[in-house]
Amino acid sequence: MKKDPSPPDLVLCGRFHKAIELIGRRWTGAIVFLLLRSRCRFAALRAAIPEITDRMLSERLQELEREGIVDRTVVPETPVRVEYSLTKKGRALATAVEAMASWADRWVEPEEPKTARKAARRSRVA
Repeated sequence: MKKDPSPPDLVLCGRFHKAIELIGRRWTGAIVFLLLRSRCRFAALRAAIPEITDRMLSERLQELEREGIVDRTVVPETPVRVEYSLTKKGRALATAVEAMASWADRWVEPEEPKTARKAARRSRVA
């Protein structure tokens, strides 16, 4: 019988796994990336993240707020204004996010705009 080639000390760190699952969820990285640059209102985040739905943005913001990464501030004026910003815990992600951005600049090809993809598909079908 063959032995497992994995070294016996090869174990996934539970904390790392929880962190990567949280930050790696769809749209979460984009939200944190934008909030590292400035506090934002919901509409500004929605406009800056292509294809995210209001429901998904709301869910992600609530999740990040529960985790202590995002702070939701209600500004009592007429009309009421809600702003989102990163907590100290959230701002501590800056180094990791900057490292991912640098890696992406080097290794990830930019996507074609959605309209260009649709036009390319239509021309292949025709």
